[in-house]
Amino acid sequence: MATPRNHSVLKAFTILKSFRHPGEWVTSSEISRRAKLPEASGYRLIQTLEEIGAVVRGERGRYRPGLLLMSLSQNVAVDDCLREAAREIMSEMSIRLNVTAHLGRLDNGMVTYIAKFSTAESCQTHTRLGAQLEPYSSGLGKVLLSSLPQSELDNFILEGELVALTPHTITDSAALMAELTNVRANGYALDDGESRMDISCVAVPVQDGEGRTVASMSVTERPENMTPARQALLREALLEAAAALGRKAFPKGSTLMERHAMQSQKKEENNAAASPAK
Repeated sequence: MATPRNHSVLKAFTILKSFRHPGEWVTSSEISRRAKLPEASGYRLIQTLEEIGAVVRGERGRYRPGLLLMSLSQNVAVDDCLREAAREIMSEMSIRLNVTAHLGRLDNGMVTYIAKFSTAESCQTHTRLGAQLEPYSSGLGKVLLSSLPQSELDNFILEGELVALTPHTITDSAALMAELTNVRANGYALDDGESRMDISCVAVPVQDGEGRTVASMSVTERPENMTPARQALLREALLEAAAALGRKAFPKGSTLMERHAMQSQKKEENNAAASPAK
């Protein structure tokens, strides 16, 4: 028998996820609307969250996230959590397609490798966990750069020199910006011998439940094997794997709540239909 879900916990986290950015002050009624909760029950949950410091109340009865969330987030090993969530998904993909697969995140303007899966016959990259590289020359990095707010992206391109790692590396700022625009529009990035002449990569974003890019996933192949058909196959496999990782690492509580609401409504309708007419 499955363990019953605590719907109060689901509702509380749906409220916390309804805030859209740290500086936003939101009324109780607006929070309830975003969380798809009745205003009265939403307000009671908000009061409880205020008592424990998960939200703070400001002027005119408006709320925003509290310091408790920041203190809790410091205890979360994001890279470890993503790596463990990705292990089965990426390992299966690596074996099935005979490729080397990487997972990376942007850290202080550098791509950090947080997971790697390969086979004995797949294209070897000599990368290691924790290693960092400049993002402009790799598929992983291009995906991560393309997800940045425009102001942050402008600062990155203006502040750093684009050094050529191979004859194919993009070293012109305007060309890189155009490339990242295409990555954003297409939903994937390519590294065609830009970081190393002997490898080709395809990369896609890994997104959380709100559609924010939190990491990038790539597969590496030998250039002579990266035909258009092979590239398309790898791209589709990557998109499926990244979506599966997003669902596993960032389950949507709101979806569970909506399912519960539908089940409750159906139960009430069934009870009403079964009740004898007065």
